[in-house]
Amino acid sequence: MVASAWPYIYRVPHLGNIVGSILSADVVARYYRLKGEDVLYVTGSDEHGTPIEVEAVRRGIPPKQLTDENHKLIVDLFEKWGIKFDNYTRTESPTHVKFVQEAFLKIYENGYVFTEETTLPYCPKCKRYLPDRFIEGICPFCGYKSARGDQCEQCGRLLEPAKLIDSYCVICKSTPIQKKTKHWYFDLPKFAEPLREFIETNKQLPDNARKFSLNVIKEGLKPRAITRDNKWGIPAPFPGAGDKTIYVWLEAVLGYVSATVEYFEKKGDREGWKQYWLDKDAKTIYFIGKDNIPFHTIILSALLLATKEGYNLPWNVSSTEFLQFQGLKFSKSQRVGVWIDEALQLFPADYWRYYLLASRPETKDTNFSWEQFKEKINADLNDTFGNFVHRTLTFINQHYNSEIPTPTKLGADEKRILKSVEKKVENAAKLLEECKIQAALKNVIDISRTGNQYLNKKEPWKLLKTNPQKAANVFYVAVWITKTLAVVLEPFTPFTAEELRKLLNIPKDPQTLRWSEATKPLPSGHKINKAKPLFQKIEAKEEELQKNLEQMRMSKTKVSFEDFSKLDLRVGRIVKAESVPKSSNLVKLSIDIGGGEIRQAVAGIAKHYDPQQLEGKNLAVVVNLEPRQIFGLDSQVMILAAQDGDVVSVLQPDRAVKAGSKIK
Repeated sequence: MVASAWPYIYRVPHLGNIVGSILSADVVARYYRLKGEDVLYVTGSDEHGTPIEVEAVRRGIPPKQLTDENHKLIVDLFEKWGIKFDNYTRTESPTHVKFVQEAFLKIYENGYVFTEETTLPYCPKCKRYLPDRFIEGICPFCGYKSARGDQCEQCGRLLEPAKLIDSYCVICKSTPIQKKTKHWYFDLPKFAEPLREFIETNKQLPDNARKFSLNVIKEGLKPRAITRDNKWGIPAPFPGAGDKTIYVWLEAVLGYVSATVEYFEKKGDREGWKQYWLDKDAKTIYFIGKDNIPFHTIILSALLLATKEGYNLPWNVSSTEFLQFQGLKFSKSQRVGVWIDEALQLFPADYWRYYLLASRPETKDTNFSWEQFKEKINADLNDTFGNFVHRTLTFINQHYNSEIPTPTKLGADEKRILKSVEKKVENAAKLLEECKIQAALKNVIDISRTGNQYLNKKEPWKLLKTNPQKAANVFYVAVWITKTLAVVLEPFTPFTAEELRKLLNIPKDPQTLRWSEATKPLPSGHKINKAKPLFQKIEAKEEELQKNLEQMRMSKTKVSFEDFSKLDLRVGRIVKAESVPKSSNLVKLSIDIGGGEIRQAVAGIAKHYDPQQLEGKNLAVVVNLEPRQIFGLDSQVMILAAQDGDVVSVLQPDRAVKAGSKIK
């Protein structure tokens, strides 16, 4: 069973979201299908919890309306990305709701649930308790200023809302009071020893998952609240729980089981799910970002143990580090990053799949840049893989009437090349089974690199005149390698692999497309179709690519006059400017916005202005946007600037006006 973290659907996922979970899981699921294994890839839309409820409150619509719209949108986007689920469901599924309630009743009956009256933050203005995403404040562990009530984004620690320092309600910004409420708790500490043993003995777990999990256990597990005072979620099944709902992360992780149950229910096989969850020969592999490690290695595993049903615990939890965008954290509000719907409007899905998998942050955080994206596509896909395939197929079209030539006995060079290709296929398989997707893809793309080197060495276009049979041997081997690529690229770039199989005229017989068939040749005389380029080179410069993204966003954004009138635009005066350490693009500005009030701005203009040039300048600023953290610094105002190609200019009044003057 292959599973990926359930995406929150209060907004469209970005590139970092998809590479660590959905896309990585798709690659491994496709590989195991090619191997002929019984594979089930399940996940779904995480609809419950405070992120959805907060967003719905802000929009003034029911949460279900929001999740219905977003679920449909995201299902369509994943299909366009070539993600091949066996069951992509949702936490509003009746099967999921029923399964979760029954599972928690079993855990309750087994003695692992207790009640406790506790004091929690409560917003008197909004008249609601403030769990999870309804509250933010300073992390008590690392001091991060925008920590959420459930987890700190910076240090990854699990948090409790009442532990936040200087907390506030995210809806109205009011300071909460403390109010008593009764909740049901999962007695997680009772599972510390079996969890420690499971994690230490599971050699399949990657180092980052093992070390992080063991450290959490060493620090001491604490009971986790099962219930919340949310209105949106699965009703708690415990006697006397009233209008409580189940905490989203405790119910969502059980969704892997319920999604499997639902899949077999739809097939009319109500017992089929057990072969994946109760059969000890079955393996479960999870793909997540590193911030989700404790929810899978510790909480999911403990819940499965607490049911006493004999569930399989995670065999592997492949947890990636973070993907950043040009040195910054992805942020939709800051317009930092690329979201998966935007990506497809700029380039085909396989361009993105290839780049993300070739740059997958497996051992450390990695950084997206347009220049790296362009280089990967042009050098690897177009100049190496695409070039090898096109020159091979074009030559066969032109000189062999599109039929694979008949070879004589292959020489030592040919045998060596084919052995090298076979070894790369074996390496790729081994690496995929270890969830080392980046290295596996490198082995695959190296096959086309080997093919190019072989053609360059043999120069068959010359042999055609001096030794036609040797030329035929060369292209028999070259098209053999091309056929190998058509199979082993399937997990990584499925649209390209399908197009290549069409060019090779390979039938859609599943047996022909097995991984074990990858290194077997097509027969002599087999007729291929007319070659055509598989990729187009990206010619635009890095600045042009970012500009295209911004223009696309602007064309989709419509702002009413009422919305625009809410902006507080003023003239600000820069009183101090300084470089941001470890950033080549950011400048920290202290700006007088009127009346001697100084606000801080963090702006990406270091490549266009030296700090000394900026001090004393008057410029246009927006002062009533929510503060944001950029590179760990508070940015309290936004400066306005114009861009014309490579030229960026801050907007300045054309005559002397005092700081704080309104812009109308």
